Amino acid sequence: MAEFSRHQRLNGQILRVLNELLRSESKDPRLQFVSVSSVDVSRDLSVARVYFSTLDPDADPEPVAQGLASAAGFLRSRIGRALKIRRSPELRFAHDDSAARGARLSAMLAADARPPETDEDG
Repeated sequence: MAEFSRHQRLNGQILRVLNELLRSESKDPRLQFVSVSSVDVSRDLSVARVYFSTLDPDADPEPVAQGLASAAGFLRSRIGRALKIRRSPELRFAHDDSAARGARLSAMLAADARPPETDEDG
C-alpha cells in the first residue's frame, strides 16, 4: 500500500478547508458560487496553487479571481488555524476551466450523435 507524502495529504486538507470557508464564512458576493476543484502544494510546502471553478462554466472568472486574491490573507490564516500548521502556504489562485471544456465537448458529441437529416421529398 502506497503511503501519501505530507504535501499530498496537505493538498486534500487545504481543499476541504477552503471549500468550507468559501461556503460558510465568505462575505464577498464575488465568491458566492465558487468551488475549489484542486490544490497543488509545492514540495517545500511554501506555495499552494489553488484551482477554482464557478457554478456557471461560462461566467467570467476574473471577478472571482480578484475576490480570491483579496481574501487570500484571511483564507491563509484560517487554513493555518484549522490545520494547526506553523506556516501555511502562500495561496495562488488559477481558474479551472475543465467544466466549460467538458460542456463544449459534450455538446459537440451530442451534435455528432444526431442522425443525419434526410430529404423527405425524394
